[in-house]
Amino acid sequence: MHRKDLGLAVLIVCVGTIVALVNPRFLSPINLANTANLIGLFGLFSIAQAFVIVTGGIELSIGSVIALLGVIFIDLISTFGVAWPLALAIVLVLAVLIGLLHGWLVTRLGLQPFVVTLCGLLIYRGVARFYTRDGTAGFSFGADFPALEYLVAGRTAGVPHSVIAFAIVAVIAWLVLHRTVFGRHLFAVGKNEEAARYSGIDTRRVIIVSYVLCMLLTGLSAVFFAMYTRSVQPASHGNFYELYGIAAAVLGGFSLRGGEGSIIGVVLGVILLQVLQNLVNLLGIPSSLNFAVMGSVILVGVIADTQFMAYREKRRQAAAMSTLDMQNRTPKRSEAAPEH
Repeated sequence: MHRKDLGLAVLIVCVGTIVALVNPRFLSPINLANTANLIGLFGLFSIAQAFVIVTGGIELSIGSVIALLGVIFIDLISTFGVAWPLALAIVLVLAVLIGLLHGWLVTRLGLQPFVVTLCGLLIYRGVARFYTRDGTAGFSFGADFPALEYLVAGRTAGVPHSVIAFAIVAVIAWLVLHRTVFGRHLFAVGKNEEAARYSGIDTRRVIIVSYVLCMLLTGLSAVFFAMYTRSVQPASHGNFYELYGIAAAVLGGFSLRGGEGSIIGVVLGVILLQVLQNLVNLLGIPSSLNFAVMGSVILVGVIADTQFMAYREKRRQAAAMSTLDMQNRTPKRSEAAPEH
């Protein structure tokens, strides 16, 4: 665990303690279970966002993709009677295709990730609204999918399955990012794409795969959200979720410049954001301020990252100057020795 992660964990404990002291309902089993469920739901696409940010990119269409794929998933199993495993497979395939498209536009056409994903944000949201004729996609009265509901929205020993899914994804993502050659390639591309390319890394493939992984996890997240809400209103479903993912990644130590970060940090970032939102709700603060809290967190995270980078650079330069100074002094002492 990095020093940043330890600091974030301490911050979570401090904030949680303050919230519990201000309002004891924070520690009630119902509130803890609901908070854990939201941590699982929001954590899935936050890890997805991290895979793109580590390469120096950004994914702004996550919320719109969750809305579009959520509409498609509900429509497939409710209107067309498609078996839910097949509907899930179709949604994940569509998510992979979207990731391939984004990666191709960024690597082959040389478009900026911000532009590509911003356009995706508008396009996918518009397609979802057109598909439903600006209506709401939902299950018909009496529709029942016990196996699906248990797997996605159920609980085992009081633990929401969304948290279990989040934990499994987090472990796999940690192994991929920190214990595989591909993970090292992701960091290398984020640090310096040109240097990574000259060192023999297929940077185009790495970037494309990062967008595919991001959209694959987003597609999975879309299914969880669809079953959690039981209906999807394309005009509002998933709004600003991409910013939540960015905030969690930045809090977790992922630099928006790329090349840094840890999955443990993202997990802690998601927990901290949910604890803060829970604090807002328990204190009776208007829910509209949730976005203000999120924006403040992103701003503080970016400022902290910038200051940390500047401090580390100063330390590096000071160490280099000290080493150079020692090297310059050593020959003088060796040359002066024979005179004695």
